[in-house]
Amino acid sequence: MNEQTAISESLALNSVPHIITIPASGPVRTRKLRVAAYARVSSNSEDQLHSFAAQNAYYTELITGNPEWEFVDVYADEGITGTSAEKRDDFQRLLKDCRRGRIDKVLTKSTARFARNTSESLMAVRELRDLGIGVCFEEQGIDTAQMSGELLTAIFSMMAQKESESISENIRWTYQKKMKKGCFITCKAPFGYRLVGGGLEIVEAEAEIIRLIFQRYLNGRSMEDIAKEITRYGIPTRDKTPYWQTTSIHYILHNEKYAGDSLSQKTYTTRTLPHRKIRNRGVYDQYFVPDSHPAIVDRKVFEQVQELLKQKGAAIRPKSGVTYPWTGTVICGNCGFAFKRKKSRESAAYWTCRLHDKTPDKCQITQIPESEFERAFLRLYYKLRHHGMPVLSQLLTDLQTAQNRKLLWSLDIVELNKQITDITRQERLLAELKQQGLVDPDIYLTRSNTLAEQLRTAKLEKERFLESEEDQTIRQTQLLLEVLEDGPEFLEAFDEELFSELVAKIIVENNECLRFRLANGLELTEPIERTVR
Repeated sequence: MNEQTAISESLALNSVPHIITIPASGPVRTRKLRVAAYARVSSNSEDQLHSFAAQNAYYTELITGNPEWEFVDVYADEGITGTSAEKRDDFQRLLKDCRRGRIDKVLTKSTARFARNTSESLMAVRELRDLGIGVCFEEQGIDTAQMSGELLTAIFSMMAQKESESISENIRWTYQKKMKKGCFITCKAPFGYRLVGGGLEIVEAEAEIIRLIFQRYLNGRSMEDIAKEITRYGIPTRDKTPYWQTTSIHYILHNEKYAGDSLSQKTYTTRTLPHRKIRNRGVYDQYFVPDSHPAIVDRKVFEQVQELLKQKGAAIRPKSGVTYPWTGTVICGNCGFAFKRKKSRESAAYWTCRLHDKTPDKCQITQIPESEFERAFLRLYYKLRHHGMPVLSQLLTDLQTAQNRKLLWSLDIVELNKQITDITRQERLLAELKQQGLVDPDIYLTRSNTLAEQLRTAKLEKERFLESEEDQTIRQTQLLLEVLEDGPEFLEAFDEELFSELVAKIIVENNECLRFRLANGLELTEPIERTVR
């Protein structure tokens, strides 16, 4: 008997169990779905009030006519703006009843009727969704109960972008009309003025500073000195910054408003998000209005300053002259001064420490013939080309290993990888919703394009981050190896191009030794074989 029992238990353990799947039947409802509606019109005009009454009647009939729904109420605000939820009493009442558990679903005509402020609308929808309450927007065909949180946020964000672009375009159009009529001066008063009724009014205390700046510049003071002087007076800038910069003085000296004139559209804002302000270099028309407001600076003084600015700008010329491969490259290891080239009639060119040349007793490193730098580089190149490449290759491998370990745990890379995964998941979810017929085709197309752009942006951002975080030593070591591999076996004469590609600095350690700092930071020494002491 015990043996039979053991055999049965063994068979039971080794046999594959037969599993029966019981399909989900969906949530069991013991009562009807409690449905409410929200309606709003934004003015008290007769046609709007007619629309308001029609919305009330429509939703009452719609909800009561569905046998599976229980009518709760029609919440309605009339003659109230949608830009602020706090001003809408019935909207607040709707939210309170939802929080009390009296409503399961909310119907509304469109997202614009629910709220004109997209951020408040999204906050309300999210709160209701957390309470298990879906909001149906009839015109857009959106039911928030059937959408993921990510997709819901994305759709409302897209709507907010369109709303922002529309508002910006309206403002742009208004400003353009004012500019063409010559009645637009500025949106923000410059230092020395304040905006009063759309015009500029002089603030005398600040105007005195403006006049002082113009006079100081005419007297020959530099912009940097003027900025330091104004800062010492303890007067903040227009933006309440305690320190005046050279750029602030430059802006004031060039600003035509101080002469009483207005030049509109010196800059423009891009139409696409994110909005950026760009200097207008002929892309759009500019509008000049003379004597548009009271002047702070006499016109003659203003014109004299403009002429002086032009003269000083024209006087600035790029440095000219012959340069040598050692110019700015040879540094004194004793005092830190750069070496300069000198040549006498009796001898060949040589390089000397600037401090030693001026005060010999303060630096003991003496002059070095130019030819010695060339010979030292030829010896260095031979050693690198025939003995240094294996060392550089091993250094490169070690640097790359260390860099990969560092980037693996970078918070930025982790976050970007998370974004890429999240966007990919949203794309998959959107495709599933489209397949089930839960997303309007237009919304699907727009959102699909948006996700594709977001994914491309995230991947580009990751690539840019990897490039920016890449150790420059790795890149420079790679370049060194490439230069050496492509270079000749032997150098019979000094090659300036090879020198500039391989060497960053030469430090004169003392009178007997040069230290070459390669492009990747590696340093190697070469003796100085002087022929002249």
